[in-house]
Amino acid sequence: MLHSDLTILVLDENAIRASIIEEGLREAGHHRVTVIHEVNGVARIIDTLRPDVIIIDIENPNRDMMEHLFQLTRAVSRPIAMFVDRSDTASIEAAVEAGVSAYIVDGLKKERVKPILDMTVSRFNAFSRLQRELADARSALEDRKVIERAKGILMKMRGLSEEDAFGLLRQTAMNEKKKMSEIAQSVVTAAGLLM
Repeated sequence: MLHSDLTILVLDENAIRASIIEEGLREAGHHRVTVIHEVNGVARIIDTLRPDVIIIDIENPNRDMMEHLFQLTRAVSRPIAMFVDRSDTASIEAAVEAGVSAYIVDGLKKERVKPILDMTVSRFNAFSRLQRELADARSALEDRKVIERAKGILMKMRGLSEEDAFGLLRQTAMNEKKKMSEIAQSVVTAAGLLM
């Protein structure tokens, strides 16, 4: 996706500050920009608009507003940049925990909007890739565990060597056009019923 094709949602209660962000985005070639000034109902707007990136600007964040926004951002898997005028360690940690990709304190200038947007999208993509790789690694580990358990069951119940048990699982998976882990899970489940 070209960065200029992005649909961008700007959430800013202050119209002047919102216009700075909007102007910075338009100067950077972004024309699909929607600005909203009210936090209430933002979930519905996100659902309807399906923005590629969300930019949140909070001049003076209060705890309730931050918590509401963080609940929202946890539920939305999108790159999110947040501009704030002042912050503390707890707010930064909460923002990162909520999935905010860029948290900018006292840095709202239109010239900075494009590089911050680019960094937000890049950081979100890198983090998403890491999450996918972690999920894949966990899945592979679980598959490996169930295959090892199934091999152990076959070795014990049928008197097979480890190599023969593995070969039987692999051949059965090919014959049934299934993953080896699925066949292994069936063996483990069946053995659980028989014991």
